[in-house]
Amino acid sequence: MRAFLVLPLLLLMVSCGYKPTSHYTQQVLGEKVYTEVTISLEDPENSVLIKDAVNEAIVNQFHADIVPKDQADSKLYVTLKSVSFVPIQYDKNGYVIAYKTYVGMRTDYIDIHNKRRVINTNGDFDFPIESNSIISDGKRFEAIRFASEKAFDSLRSKIAIGAIK
Repeated sequence: MRAFLVLPLLLLMVSCGYKPTSHYTQQVLGEKVYTEVTISLEDPENSVLIKDAVNEAIVNQFHADIVPKDQADSKLYVTLKSVSFVPIQYDKNGYVIAYKTYVGMRTDYIDIHNKRRVINTNGDFDFPIESNSIISDGKRFEAIRFASEKAFDSLRSKIAIGAIK
């Protein structure tokens, strides 16, 4: 009896044509991607964090390999446009106890068909701190990393939508 219920459900799922965004981004970017992150002279540490997040996302989300420029199907040039921390929660004494980190990125890319496109994305991340304290370097780096991963998720979605059109 269960087989009769499971079979139509499986058939419906298989026939609906669902494909993950990584399928569409791979159609646009290919399997070998070159990445270059512009290092900000004002904030070199954040740029290095962004580079790590971009490379990790290429491998884990796009299911592509990072290769040298001359071997790449496509090229991504990422620039960190902005990083900001905004207080979002205060304790009863008026001290900040939580922040929201905003990261803005600009990505110029040349796809597998040699078309150049520019996409601006933003990401954010909320995190708590101890009352009446400053943001530690560890918390700051973690917040920037997570916010940049969200910005890169947005990039992946925008590339996938462009592939569908």
